[in-house]
Amino acid sequence: MTVRIGFIGAGGIAEHHMNTLQRIHTAKITAIFDVNPNRAAEIADKYEAASYASVEQLLDSGQVDAVFVCSPPFARDGAEVLAAQKGIAVLAEKPVALNMEQAKEWEAQILGSGVVHSSGYCLRYLDIVQKAKAYLQDKKISLVQAYRIGGKPPMAWWTRMEMSGGQLVEQSTHQLDLVRYLAGEITSVHAFHAQTHIKQTDPEATAYDVGAVSFVLASGGVGNITSTCLSNHFNRGEVEFFGLDFYLSVNGNTLKIIDAEQNITEVSRDDFYYLQNKAFVEAVAAKRQDLVLGDYAEAVETLRVTLAANESAESGKAVAL
Repeated sequence: MTVRIGFIGAGGIAEHHMNTLQRIHTAKITAIFDVNPNRAAEIADKYEAASYASVEQLLDSGQVDAVFVCSPPFARDGAEVLAAQKGIAVLAEKPVALNMEQAKEWEAQILGSGVVHSSGYCLRYLDIVQKAKAYLQDKKISLVQAYRIGGKPPMAWWTRMEMSGGQLVEQSTHQLDLVRYLAGEITSVHAFHAQTHIKQTDPEATAYDVGAVSFVLASGGVGNITSTCLSNHFNRGEVEFFGLDFYLSVNGNTLKIIDAEQNITEVSRDDFYYLQNKAFVEAVAAKRQDLVLGDYAEAVETLRVTLAANESAESGKAVAL
């Protein structure tokens, strides 16, 4: 079966997905919508697809079995729900919303529709992440340290809290999702955000450029995630797990495990976007939700933690989940 795929939003992340889909022989890009009709037409021409003037026209075209929703977080208007109501499978990029009321409402409708659904938490598909999950499943994790360090993305909306949710919601969410996936649920957060340099380059910015979130795990361990978007000379995307008898790190595409029996470093050659998209296409073709490692509900739970951190940073108090 060839899975016909439409895109709602045709920006940079959408085109990255499109490029990986070219390597999946059972996938065919058939439909494009973007708020910029010239962009939609350009991308549609590039991938030999049709462009549409509205989300509704795309969904009613009869030319899509699944959609990738890649519009920015502030522009989400329930396209995922419309697709699901029409029996069209959905992969929604993260973050899936900017408030929990909306996220939970959409989650209920998408899950209730019975369609295959996925989210943009692509790191779960790495072979080293799966090995880390298997290793950690019977371990007592005492401490987690996570980092997302790098420069500021170029999009103007990214520095507006009301449009992006800030770095933790929009970007460091990948590392926080790995914490949930590998160490279990988070029950409490206490966050601190600051603007140190961001207004020098973007006077209109409302987002922070440095942040730290301390958290408590349901298992009893504690942790911290540190984020910054002002580091132009050093990048880091890592999650470390410490226990009495082990150390494990997932640092980009590198896995490190140290215990009494081993000290190993393994570098993955996986393309996590390809693996995520291949799993989604296969899930749609076979109608098998179990092939998806990060479904819509998982994305909502990760969003819950990141939004709670924003609430904590604003109030100056810990927030229970």
